Amino acid sequence: MKQTALYDKHIALGAKMVPFAGYDMPVSYSGIVDEHQNVRHNMGVFDVSHMGEFEVDGPEAEALLQHVTSNDVSVLTQGRVQYSCMPNEYGGIIDDLLVYKKGEGSYLLVVNASNIEKDFSWIQKHAGRYDVRVTDISDRISLLAVQGPKATEALQSLTSENLSEIPYYHFKIGTFAGIQDVIISATGYTGSGGFELYCHNKDAAHIWDAVFEAGKNFGVKPAGLGCRDTLRLEMGFCLYGHDINDATTPLEAGLGWITKFNKEFTSKALLEDLKRDGLMKKLVGLELFDKVIPRQFFEIYDEAGENLIGEVTSGTMAPSLNKPIAMGYVTTANSKLGTKVKVSIRNKMQDAVVVKLPFYHNS
Repeated sequence: MKQTALYDKHIALGAKMVPFAGYDMPVSYSGIVDEHQNVRHNMGVFDVSHMGEFEVDGPEAEALLQHVTSNDVSVLTQGRVQYSCMPNEYGGIIDDLLVYKKGEGSYLLVVNASNIEKDFSWIQKHAGRYDVRVTDISDRISLLAVQGPKATEALQSLTSENLSEIPYYHFKIGTFAGIQDVIISATGYTGSGGFELYCHNKDAAHIWDAVFEAGKNFGVKPAGLGCRDTLRLEMGFCLYGHDINDATTPLEAGLGWITKFNKEFTSKALLEDLKRDGLMKKLVGLELFDKVIPRQFFEIYDEAGENLIGEVTSGTMAPSLNKPIAMGYVTTANSKLGTKVKVSIRNKMQDAVVVKLPFYHNS
């Protein structure tokens, strides 16, 4: 197992460690529900340094990214971030990712930890046709996600950048906690606001300590991968390997909004045909009535409990809602809001209903 630069911090805090994407990672400290609620109401700090980072530089960097990603990179200006995905030749999703525009011909891609090698190989395969240099810097970069409604106020003391003026999905590169060239990004995977901080490994422990010192009057707590999953699921955010994968298309996953047909990209024609002809299945949100938790691969049936119509991709007991929720693919005919379905859990049919995403709304 690899260890992040913050491994010793997690051990000192008594974290429960688990193997994840080749790393020994903290799944929880004080407990998933406690950490979840703290992020929703105060601020939590996640070590997500296992994520992958690629630099894409050169006069044809934009052209390469237009080809390999589904979203329209040309609309990005310096300091903006874009959510996107990389389709394969069959319309499936190689990975979902963030595209950062650092300057003309200079981009940073942030990819999922379990897909670093696959993603880099895919981009390299296409990069040969472009005047561009692609560099995997994943092992050099640490990433802290400081999330929650109090994060902005708490972090402001650590930088001269005006954090309240950095819009969602924008970033600055500046000095943070005395460290130069930190990427301060108004992004996250929780739906509760905050920032993601990219730094060199050698500076990670210093920044971690500075964030906790700055947050001590704002309810700061460490947060693990366990509550990262419950937080993102309440928001209806897709998780690769669960809600999206090599066999699911962005259109089926409700990601048509990041699939732009005004440019050429891998599988464009196939996805256009799918959009025209209609989808066979769609990713939906489900709420269950009894307090039983649906898990990935659990089968979904029609209201009568007779016909198999899909399967669960993610499920949990939502801490903010105190009810079981799930995401899953169902046949298009059963995807309308309010449709009643049943989920097979331990050989018993449990009543559920298709609901609008996100499950959770900030008050």
